[in-house]
Amino acid sequence: MGKSPSRIPESPEYMRMSLAASMTLGFKPGLFYRNARLYCINLLLTYNAGCAARCAYCGLSNARSGRHHEKSFIRVPWPAYRTAEIIQRIADRQQRVKRICISQITNKRSIGDSLSLCRKLRSSFDIPVSLLISPTIVDREDLMVFKSAGADKIGVAIDLATPELFDRYRGSGVKGPHGWDTYMNRLSAAIEIFGTRNAGAHFVTGMGETEKQMVAAIQKIQDMGGWTHLFSFFPEQGSQMVHHPMPALDHYRRIQLSRYLIDEDLSRAGRFRYDADHKITDFGVPAETLEAVISSGEPFRTSGCQGYDGQVACNRPFANSRPGPEMRNYPFAPTQSDIELIRGQLYQPPVCPDTVDPQG
Repeated sequence: MGKSPSRIPESPEYMRMSLAASMTLGFKPGLFYRNARLYCINLLLTYNAGCAARCAYCGLSNARSGRHHEKSFIRVPWPAYRTAEIIQRIADRQQRVKRICISQITNKRSIGDSLSLCRKLRSSFDIPVSLLISPTIVDREDLMVFKSAGADKIGVAIDLATPELFDRYRGSGVKGPHGWDTYMNRLSAAIEIFGTRNAGAHFVTGMGETEKQMVAAIQKIQDMGGWTHLFSFFPEQGSQMVHHPMPALDHYRRIQLSRYLIDEDLSRAGRFRYDADHKITDFGVPAETLEAVISSGEPFRTSGCQGYDGQVACNRPFANSRPGPEMRNYPFAPTQSDIELIRGQLYQPPVCPDTVDPQG
């Protein structure tokens, strides 16, 4: 019980699980920095054939050497456990679980397994289930069936802010199968089928886009009726972008603040002002409004799907940066001292870009 299998694990009998979820369900020992809590069980489909995609920054890329089920993803290991045991652990800890998310990989088996697992989870618990889909293999009819199976939210990891960057790092630039238009079309269909604010995009800041380009991308999703979940680039060990630096912390803080203002309909991209390098100089809101938003600390918390209580459940503690004073997404409400630190990071950029030692 609780140990990773010795043979090659495959879905649907097995699911991989984020390290944070493994700790939450008691599969792995450990404590979270500053007593953070995860309320979403993040599950990942897994197959011996792996993922057909070759995304330059992703630990699961088919271009990365190693066995698929042993590859890290978003900075940490994702151990595999029997699906039946995962369900039992959730049943034993229902008071701590406010959402379950099933993440697909680009493998056609993901379609049927997402459907059957969603049905099983929804029949077992009164806990909402999200699907993070791979649009390359999912069509409109699949989305309709996912909804009928009980999924209430759809995520689409667009990740890159422009079609050109998307193609460079996910499409023809790496001989991968993904296309910008396919992703945007599937997101549009998901919003239509699941409803406004029940589908949205993930974006990763720091892969060559300007602040103006990322703001425009976030506004596009908002205008479509979607939400945006924001992450900071992290150089995944063994990926093609392992030597690419993380974005400067002031850059990320400005994009976090922008996302919040746009998603909360407090400002729009057209009101923003930029310098010659397309860095944000004005967020298009009165000074007192901006001050109140910063002081709340909310823009700097992890943006993710809500649980049944209306609060963010998918807060992925320390998924895209190490714990500490320069953590990128706060998995809890920032304290007053945190907010003062953030304020300094926002308005006083460091001398050098924030980088990490991928071996560290």
